[in-house]
Amino acid sequence: MFGECHAHIIMDGKNYKAAVALHKSGVKEEVIRAHFRIWKEMGITFVRDGGDALGVSRRAKALAPEYGIDYRTPIFAIHKRGHYGGIVGHAFSDWKEYHALVVRAKEEGADFIKIMISGIMSFDCFGRLTEEGLPEHEICEMIRIVHEEGMAVMAHGNGDRPVRAAIEAGLDTLEHGNYLEQGTLDLLAGSRTIWIPTLAPVGNLLGCGRFPDEQVRRILERQMECISYAFEKGAAIGLGSDSGAYLVPHGQGLLDEYEWMKTAVGAEKEPALKKRLREAESRIKERSRRAC
Repeated sequence: MFGECHAHIIMDGKNYKAAVALHKSGVKEEVIRAHFRIWKEMGITFVRDGGDALGVSRRAKALAPEYGIDYRTPIFAIHKRGHYGGIVGHAFSDWKEYHALVVRAKEEGADFIKIMISGIMSFDCFGRLTEEGLPEHEICEMIRIVHEEGMAVMAHGNGDRPVRAAIEAGLDTLEHGNYLEQGTLDLLAGSRTIWIPTLAPVGNLLGCGRFPDEQVRRILERQMECISYAFEKGAAIGLGSDSGAYLVPHGQGLLDEYEWMKTAVGAEKEPALKKRLREAESRIKERSRRAC
């Protein structure tokens, strides 16, 4: 079984607000254990989390060995105050605060640092993000500071401009990466950045009625086209479902992600896809707690 390279143990795949609320007055260990049991039963022995603001993934890191799971976490994500990211972490207003959060995560046992550099897709309008992303120079500075602390960087990013800036700055792993242009995909393929394109949170929305299927399908097909192109160019691509996101249950979400990925590159290329995904997973494990 492949490892899950992008998960959110604080979420449940149904209602993130309700899932988060369970831990508001203290981490509920039984919820964490329930998710670990699912992964263990499905033979998933590597899980890479996206962090949270309530200490859930920190506690999960301590419990994971009981289930034979290699669990990695940034403890919490870091976002610029007033911008997307409060759901999974803490905010900074200036570089002093940012650096302090990086050091805090490191001291609390983070395996890497997660930063937020853009918003998410608007599922009601193809090509639009909830916010376009931070300025290029700020993205570069965020990555530089983390690397100087000797840590690898995981970045939540969508949109061509912020993602391109992050890759140019030496980003370790790109999460999501929707709406990339050919030039940026070429840059990605020639870089050491590993891309986790998370198809399941989009593909699994089809038919659910929450958003117009026409728009969801356009977003999904656009991302699949980018994956196919990047795959042919030799880009490092990893398998992460964003499990815990709406309609992406822990465990099953990874199976769904693999099927969407296989559709993107072509079923006839499955042997090469498996090899590429395992190579990326191995590199992700090697990079924990160190920069490129």
